[in-house]
Amino acid sequence: MRVDFTKMHGLGNDFVVLDARAKDLPQIDGSIARALADRRTGIGCDQLILLQPSSAADFRMRIFNQDGSEVEACGNASRAVALLHGAPADVETAGGTIRIEPAAGGASVDMGEPRFEWDAIPLAYGMDTAAMPVGWDGLDHPGAVNVGNPHVVFFVEDCGAVALDVLGPEIENDPLFPERVNVNVATIENRGHIRLRVWERGAGLTQACGTGACATAVHAMRRGLVEREVTVTLPGGDLTIAWAEDNRIRMTGPATEAYRGSFEWDDFA
Repeated sequence: MRVDFTKMHGLGNDFVVLDARAKDLPQIDGSIARALADRRTGIGCDQLILLQPSSAADFRMRIFNQDGSEVEACGNASRAVALLHGAPADVETAGGTIRIEPAAGGASVDMGEPRFEWDAIPLAYGMDTAAMPVGWDGLDHPGAVNVGNPHVVFFVEDCGAVALDVLGPEIENDPLFPERVNVNVATIENRGHIRLRVWERGAGLTQACGTGACATAVHAMRRGLVEREVTVTLPGGDLTIAWAEDNRIRMTGPATEAYRGSFEWDDFA
């Protein structure tokens, strides 16, 4: 069976998108997601995105990380899907329904409301998620936010100096986080600008993470460190994050279609 795909990226965070809204595809599982995501023997991507029909929204988006794990949300993929869809839409995800709207060169996404309760992150036991009494080798007292998926956020003097390739996997897999966690290290440049690096669970160091930008910005806003709309600069570029008075987060930024192609399903199944 020959299957079409679209290769896309948001600030360098790249995706293989499979569209099963009008044409049925065989069952997607972790093994085929890993095979397609492999950069040596597959198409290569950070995440595999599967679009399907939905009874609760205009369509459904499923997200598989490079390691084959299925996750709840991906902000950069949401912008890419908005560009591909080409019109405003409500999209069902495992983390809740989001609203996408294509814009010049990218998209704006209503990412929904953040959650701060310890059991909504989730954490293994109760604690203050605004200043957690925990630390790992110089990174301490982080905040935790769920923005459709779980994030832990550290504010540091220079996020570029943190050995995130070493500490990221250690924190991601700490027993404190029963569903693992995305790890963000951020530097507050001023009240309108944050620099950020992200270790993404199941994918590793990434050029950009839309949900990480949302979680980091909201945690900084919660702490009173920045205004309610900020620019977040990631290695791949800038996102604008706004936390409105109605408690909903809006992310705006670029998305790009790289190319289209097809593959034989049996080569990867």
